[in-house]
Amino acid sequence: MSEDKLKKTTKALVTSRDPVLSAPIKSRPMQPGRSAARQPQSKEATAKEELPAPLRNALEVGPLDLLVYQRDVLERTILFFDTLRRRANNMLDHERAGLPPLLNFKYETLLDARQFERPVNYALLRITEVGEDCWDDCVDPGKPPVIVLDPRAGHGPGMGGFKRESEVGVALHTGHPVYFVVFFPEPNPHQTLSDVLAALRRFVEDVAARHDGKAPVLYGNCQGGWAATLLSAHCPGSVGPVVLNGSPLSYWEGEPGVNPMRVLGGFVGGVWLAHFLADLNQDRFDGAWLVQNFENLKPGNAVWDKYANLFTKIDGESDRFLDFERWWNGFYRLSGEEIVTIVEDLFVGNKLEQGQLRIDEHCTVDLTKIKSPLVVFASYGDNITPPHQALGWVPAVYKSTEALKQAGQRIIYLTNPRIGHLGIFVSANVVRFEHRAILENLPDIEALAPGLYEMKIDNPTGDPDCARDQYSVRFEPRKVEDLHFDYPRKSFENVRNVSEFNEALYRTFMSPWVKAIANPWLALSMQWLHPMRMKTYLWSESFNPWMRAFEVLADAVAKGRHPMADDHPLMAQERQLIAHISAFWETARRLRDAAQERTFTTIYGE
Repeated sequence: MSEDKLKKTTKALVTSRDPVLSAPIKSRPMQPGRSAARQPQSKEATAKEELPAPLRNALEVGPLDLLVYQRDVLERTILFFDTLRRRANNMLDHERAGLPPLLNFKYETLLDARQFERPVNYALLRITEVGEDCWDDCVDPGKPPVIVLDPRAGHGPGMGGFKRESEVGVALHTGHPVYFVVFFPEPNPHQTLSDVLAALRRFVEDVAARHDGKAPVLYGNCQGGWAATLLSAHCPGSVGPVVLNGSPLSYWEGEPGVNPMRVLGGFVGGVWLAHFLADLNQDRFDGAWLVQNFENLKPGNAVWDKYANLFTKIDGESDRFLDFERWWNGFYRLSGEEIVTIVEDLFVGNKLEQGQLRIDEHCTVDLTKIKSPLVVFASYGDNITPPHQALGWVPAVYKSTEALKQAGQRIIYLTNPRIGHLGIFVSANVVRFEHRAILENLPDIEALAPGLYEMKIDNPTGDPDCARDQYSVRFEPRKVEDLHFDYPRKSFENVRNVSEFNEALYRTFMSPWVKAIANPWLALSMQWLHPMRMKTYLWSESFNPWMRAFEVLADAVAKGRHPMADDHPLMAQERQLIAHISAFWETARRLRDAAQERTFTTIYGE
């Protein structure tokens, strides 16, 4: 439409006295006996349809609608800031309570590894009750026990069981006795990865002894998955099937521009920075740094999407938001030895798939020693552990399908097309469908002949809560040779070499001086001044007294809430604006990731 025509059309609409333009849009009553197809349109209606959508929608809204919308926005704003206040208080209360595990199930502590000869900050729990149901009401004694291992990657334990529709819940629902491995906020002094594996091995032996020697199923999430893998290789024959959910075992794999975390080590010169931060914190590495890395992967979600979603759905989203944020903002720490080993040998060195990972001076991990069936669950929507990193180790360890069969191993993989990293563990739909299918088909998995299989789930109903006889599972044979992912191997080898050089310099010349100046006051200051904590607790009335006003106002608003209809044009405009801002953040992220990949290959080669 030309500019002159647009001006004339707008003028005609503004000067029109048709009441339909000055009130909320309504359908006019149709004359009896006349169809909509035959009813002629007025010139004003035709001109209105030719206007741009924002101007057309604005003309559909009357003054009263604007007042109603403003009241709704004001009420949502009050409830929104009150939710941030409650989140801050939850975080502080959780810290004061000692950051206990956030399990939505009653449990008892069986073993506390802090009392072991080689003490570590781990403990073994047994789930005893689900709501009003006790252990005996849920458990089938004939089924093997399940041990859930949550990731120790910055957050506290509980992700696998902080709500009823969780891995713990579905395992109990399918009749398995369930045990949970937790860890405490502070590591024991100088605990190592070898010490942790020794404790996990004792946990496995204890659980097996409680069930007449039945090998337990290991259910590992993310870092808990590769810990379960190390345990399986370290203790062949003592564990049953191992389920690896979003667990990275091949750390250099990934899709350029999609999985940027794998290249981050190259931009900081390798492991020395993690070592430096641990030294400053008196040989403890703050997990908040790891969580910050996760948020930086999708900054749009961290600073906009999750808050926009809370604001637009404040009436029903607040409790879910608070439950998740209580876990997300509970930061745990690792020992300096642990973080250096993890970063140097796994994420930068990629030594696990190469058979070079040394647990101690007497033990090197050999993945070919694993005889338990491995179930690998990955998602193409996971930008932290994509299928490349979850499966890329298979052709590196087993050069061919025949080699896998000769080793007597069974590897089964299952992929989701879109769920994100956390969704693999906490999504209710994923738990009720994929995880239930895995647990209900464990006997079939163990009965498979050696080889590589893809697990396919057919569910004609489309309902994740469908009955057992309404879905079917099949295991389709695959070839190891087809699991091939291209990546710039030479670049990552160069990063490893740079990291080893920088770490040697830091360890020799800088680390002693940093440890000498480290003190409790500095460590505590680093903890509470970390941006991941500050952005949360500063909304508490303990730090901002004026936030108490939102508590009073929120109570009044909740008693007389006046939400606007979701289908109102103004609400549609609001959602459209939010979507535009989200798209901006997503575009910026894609450009950033592409630039990082190009810079990485420029520095370290292709």
